Amino acid sequence: MMTVITTTRLRHGAEQEWDAAIAERFASAHDRPGWVCGQLLTPLEAPDTRVIVGTWRDKDQWDAWHHDPAFVGQRARLKALEAEPSTTTWYTVVADAP
Repeated sequence: MMTVITTTRLRHGAEQEWDAAIAERFASAHDRPGWVCGQLLTPLEAPDTRVIVGTWRDKDQWDAWHHDPAFVGQRARLKALEAEPSTTTWYTVVADAP
């Protein structure tokens, strides 16, 4: 299993629209092969920052979802609401506590 963590800072006032778009994105991932779970986090000290935590069976299944035309269109919408480029880091899940 793999977990991908993406962090981004949003443009002022874009939080509600961006959060709604991410909720749609999570819904679209739900039925994708390899999807395990996801979370959207906001640090207490940085309300304009979002951290997406997604867990997948493997990175190839995430890559396939990221090349889906619907996903690509949605990504453009999200980028327009971001104040700066996001960062993405991959982790291998060593232990899981459901």
